[in-house]
Amino acid sequence: MIKDNLLNLLESIPDYVNLVAVSKTKPITNLLEAYEAGQRDFGENKVQDMADKASELPQNIRWHMIGHLQRNKVKYIAPFVSLIHSVDSIRLLTEIDKQGKKYNRVIDCLLQVRIAQEEKKFGLTFNSCSEIINQNNCTHVRIRGLMGMASFTDNQAQVESEFNSLAQFYKQHQEKYEWDTLSMGMSGDYPLALTCGSTMIRVGSLIFGERK
Repeated sequence: MIKDNLLNLLESIPDYVNLVAVSKTKPITNLLEAYEAGQRDFGENKVQDMADKASELPQNIRWHMIGHLQRNKVKYIAPFVSLIHSVDSIRLLTEIDKQGKKYNRVIDCLLQVRIAQEEKKFGLTFNSCSEIINQNNCTHVRIRGLMGMASFTDNQAQVESEFNSLAQFYKQHQEKYEWDTLSMGMSGDYPLALTCGSTMIRVGSLIFGERK
């Protein structure tokens, strides 16, 4: 089932779009099934889960940290994480830089911008995002672009407006900072995100089934 879901999804998206299989709460067996079907990018939202799975699964998996990341937890994923989607402060970026230096690697990151109207969502305002971009002098971090989550609503016009606001900000900075990644769109709204310019989608339930 997972293989079929994955292949159907890949057929529905353009080649230039990177698919991150959101594997949070899923057992190793599910991830292996997706891996054997060719999937290499997996997203987790908890540091401990990512570290545990990374120790048991093939080394060529690219791990994406998509959940809120606390500074004191960065050290646990710094040796192997492929992309951190959820950078929402200069202090977090500085800690990632510190850990990157410690492990002699440059860690790829996205700045998370809060485009949703929901209070509980994390992320930077556009102004604070600009400040971080301008202040950034980290040598072991590479900012690849932006990530955002739209409001959880049936109002498609609102979701489209939120995605477009992020895409517009991305385009304004893309060339100057050599960005290549705009991560927006999940199982429920990825088709709309793609029409708004997303280059990376984070999909879980359409691949692995609904969470229990």
